Amino acid sequence: MQVIGISLGLPTPVPLLAKPVRAGFPSPADDFVEEEIDLQRLLIANRPATFLVRVAGDSMILARLFDGDLAVVDRSLTPRNGDIVVVDIDGERSFKVWRRQGPRVMLSFANPRFPEFRLAPDALVEVWGVVSGSVNPRRRGE
Repeated sequence: MQVIGISLGLPTPVPLLAKPVRAGFPSPADDFVEEEIDLQRLLIANRPATFLVRVAGDSMILARLFDGDLAVVDRSLTPRNGDIVVVDIDGERSFKVWRRQGPRVMLSFANPRFPEFRLAPDALVEVWGVVSGSVNPRRRGE
């Protein structure tokens, strides 16, 4: 897992189309630009506590985190039920789904092909941060 620092320069607004584009059957769409959005402001709520972490492997595919994606991880957030977290378990950092049932915390994979994740009773667990967003790079230029 590669942690990447975030360097914020001047805001870089990107045009946002006014009308959503359907992901199903096509419909006539406007090309009218309603506004511009700054992806830094959209993805980062707490700059000093936010890092990008590159995803390796396919244990989080049902959480829509894929190999090569960049996860936006906020270290200032407290995990809630169903959050994807970055945890250190006995010194090994990984992504897991956070679930709490009463006082008991359970961590799991988000891929049914993986066996159930069982945390050893004496495991040393530290929540490193909560995934607050992600970037899924597809194709960039020629």
